Formats: sequence, structure tokens, C-alpha cells
Amino acid sequence: MSLNQTPAAERIHIGIFGRRNAGKSSLINAMTGQDLAIVSEVKGTTTDPVQKAMELLPLGPVVLIDTPGLDDEGTLGKQRVRKTYQMLNKTDIALLVIDGIIGMTAEDSAILQKIREKEIPYLIVYNKMDLGNCAFAEGQDVICVSAQSGANVKELRERIGELCPKKQSERRLVGDLLKPLDFVLLVVPIDEAAPKGRLILPQQQTIRDVLESGATAIVVKDTELSEALERLQTKPDLVITDSQVFGEVDRVVPKEIPMTSFSILFARHKGNLKTVVEGAVALERLQDGDTILISEGCTHHRQCNDIGSVKLPRMVSAYTGKELQFAFTSGTEFPEDLSPYKLIIHCGGCMLNAREMQYRLKCAKEQGVPITNYGIAIAQMKGILKRSVEPFGGDL
Repeated sequence: MSLNQTPAAERIHIGIFGRRNAGKSSLINAMTGQDLAIVSEVKGTTTDPVQKAMELLPLGPVVLIDTPGLDDEGTLGKQRVRKTYQMLNKTDIALLVIDGIIGMTAEDSAILQKIREKEIPYLIVYNKMDLGNCAFAEGQDVICVSAQSGANVKELRERIGELCPKKQSERRLVGDLLKPLDFVLLVVPIDEAAPKGRLILPQQQTIRDVLESGATAIVVKDTELSEALERLQTKPDLVITDSQVFGEVDRVVPKEIPMTSFSILFARHKGNLKTVVEGAVALERLQDGDTILISEGCTHHRQCNDIGSVKLPRMVSAYTGKELQFAFTSGTEFPEDLSPYKLIIHCGGCMLNAREMQYRLKCAKEQGVPITNYGIAIAQMKGILKRSVEPFGGDL
């Protein structure tokens, strides 16, 4: 995806589910007017979930998720079906594609039940109406189409648009806290773990939201922060820092200036600030032998001094003084069984859409495992959590 496109986490995720050869890939091609998905008469052509970011009228920016068939067979097939069900956790709108000649099957009914349990807006799409009469396709959540001829595909897009949930992007990252011409100072460390030649996504999105608010964004490295504050003729209205240098920034920035971090902004943006603030208290209860899960939403290449796999375990061990165990997950992998863990420390979730982040929070809550995030955990350990969340008093 181009850096100029809407980030995937801010797009509506449309999951396409169904049996092998129901026409899922053909339907994606018909909806988009492009050959995005491989189509074949051979069953099981789609062997892994495939996600494609694109523009789909009338919705706008979306992510289409093409999934393996629900009736896949064998050991590998079962793993593929498990991956398909896993995609429900990030699906904002589900399309259950039914072979219009065969009709609803046990596999279709099973995933439809899960879709309903997860309260995902959905449509049952009976495909191949050019080959069958779809006489059994009735109900307000049902539409008959032909991916082959294009019949009713325009109507399908319109129906999807009617199901479109409230966009997460309507919740501002920081803009609702700012006034036009406010000064916002963003502290961005440039070290061996920083990507070459660019800013990371949370920094990019925060700068954009500051500018959209009519405010002024000033970006500075942590090593130049003191001098930058001295040279500014006006005190910043807000300081936003990378969590890794939270303690250093807290010592430099005068207490009367509001201060927070990028990952705390994203916790608020995803709607989970209160939960992760409460979860940070579990750091005080850790005991020798406890295991902490550190989970990241992306699969970036880990550097030698990576925040998740190196710095955070080191900080937590030093803070608690306990002999702790650490487990790590990244990307779409998130354990179904959280019972081995006494605490989950999650990244800011900039690469996860709101539904998937809420799913992970719900899993933790239902299993009684406290969950916090990088920025909140570091603020707690640095003794500056209260200061770090003061700008968001109404969200706590």
C-alpha cells in the first residue's frame, strides 16, 4: 500500500466467507471490476486469507479479505478453516457467499452463527443466479447475484454501504483536544530501531491530525528537546512523545505543559484507554515465575534493541525486581487461551482496526487477564501515568 493511501487500520474491513467454489474470488473481482483474486475451477485455490486495500464505491477506502473455503479438507485444510474463522475478529462487514445451485450447507450455517454471535453486520450472498433460480434465498439479509454476468453486483455494493459501521476515523487522534494555531511538540527518537528514511505510522497519523486541526506540529528528537523548548517563544500546548523516552521527556518538559505519548493516543483512538489504564496496576502484583505476554499488531523486522522484545522485558524486570517469563506474539496471532499469563502488554495497535483491538480486549476481560499497552505500562513504571492521561480526563 502506498504511504499516501488511507492506513489499513482506518479502513472498513469486508470479510468474504463461504465454501470452496462458491464464487468468493469471482465476486471480489466483480465487485471491484478488477482481477484482484485468482479464479479457478479447482477447489481450494485460495489457501490463505488474502487482504487487499482499495477504494470501493460507495464506501470509499476498504480492505477486502478473501478467505479459504469453509469445507477445506485434511490437516492443512483444517488449519486454513481456523485461519478463516480468525478473520472474523477483524471483519467489520461479513459477506457469506452461498453457491446458489447447492444452497446453504452445514459449513455456511456454522460460520453464520459465529457472525451473529460476534454481532457483525452481514449479508448472505447467493451467487450463480444465472445458473440457479435461488428460490430458497429469502430474507432482508439476503441478495442474489451473479459474479459471472455481473447481475445485481451494483445492488450488492449499495447494500454493503447501508451496513457500513460508524468509521473509527471519526474519532480524532488528538484534534479534538486542540484549537487552531495551538503548538504541539512531537518528540521522535531516531535510534537503531527507527525505520530508515521515514517516520512510523503513529507519528505520521498524529502529525496529520494536528495539521487538520489548524494547529502547528513541531517535530524534534529527544536529544534536542531541551534546546527546542528554550528557543520556542511560546510554550507548547501539548507535548506528545515516543514512549521509549517517556522518563527523559517528563524531566525536561515543565509540569504545567500537558504531556502524553503516541501509544496512549492510540489507546484512546481505539476506544480502550480506560481498560489499559486499569490494567497497568497489575505490574504492582507480579510475582516470581509469572509470565507476561507482549503482543504486537504488526510483523515488522525486529532490531537489536527492539522495544517489544528487548526494552520492555528489561524495564518490567527491573521495575518489579521479580524473576519473570515473557512470551511474544505479533501480527494476527493472538492466543485464544490467555490463562498462562498474568498480564498482557500490547502495542498501540496502529496496524489493527478497532474491531480486532476490541476483540483482544474482550478476550482478556472474559478470561480475567489484565491488559495494558506499551505507553501506559512505561508511564506507570516511570511514575508519570497520572500526568500522561490528564489530557484525556473525560475518557477515563
